[in-house]
Amino acid sequence: MTLTFTVDPSVDEELRDGLVGLWVDVSNAGGAVGFVPPVTAREVRPEVVEHFAAMAEGRTRLLIGRDDRGEVAATAFLTANRHRLMRHWLWLYTVMVHPRHQGKGYGQDLMAAAADTARAVPGVEALRLTCRGGLGLERFYASCGYKEVGRVPDAIRVAPGDDRDDVTMLLPLT
Repeated sequence: MTLTFTVDPSVDEELRDGLVGLWVDVSNAGGAVGFVPPVTAREVRPEVVEHFAAMAEGRTRLLIGRDDRGEVAATAFLTANRHRLMRHWLWLYTVMVHPRHQGKGYGQDLMAAAADTARAVPGVEALRLTCRGGLGLERFYASCGYKEVGRVPDAIRVAPGDDRDDVTMLLPLT
């Protein structure tokens, strides 16, 4: 089985609920996607609405992967830079694969689909992302062709006494 990827899907209740559910499940499984478990749909929903607003304004694109049941199983957001001197690269945010699908290669498939999506944007030469240190994410992104280009020690406070590095990674697309 493989995921079916769609860029800029129609936003409806099913997509919203699927994205909220994915984000909750990934967060509660320990995924580094902006929340610390436990998290509920009520807490995640405003973030999803904020992402949808950025999509409506044309600043953000959504890439989703659906499994063989048609459920949202993976996502990534690609966001344009507003700074005139940095419009040649995009941010990659909120990269998620549902915990039940991890270990199947879907993360690599998602990252390849994100790179293909970015390559289709005129003038874009790279993808940039940040990740939370201490979880091995740097190794995963490196396996997808990303290079570590910066690190801020202890920039992310997961809990009192549990600070993690904020790692910046870059994928040249040309």
